[in-house]
Amino acid sequence: MKDWRSCEAVERHPDRVSGAWVFRGTRVPVSAFFENLKDGASLEQFLEWFPGVKRSQIESVLDYEMITLRSSSNNFTIADRQTSLIEKV
Repeated sequence: MKDWRSCEAVERHPDRVSGAWVFRGTRVPVSAFFENLKDGASLEQFLEWFPGVKRSQIESVLDYEMITLRSSSNNFTIADRQTSLIEKV
């Protein structure tokens, strides 16, 4: 499970929604957003279907995900370089 603690737009409580990360102030799991996108829903449709979720929350989640991916990509690149250097030695 992804650690969303540093994203202000979401929260998690062990006694709510089985401890899933949800959009703050709602019971809507963050995973529901990504599942709906995967299934072809637009951002506008998701906001219509889940009126408790704010556009700013979705933007924060997407920004957080983008930062996380960039960070992972940078770590992967560094690891690749280290492996490459080791193989040359």
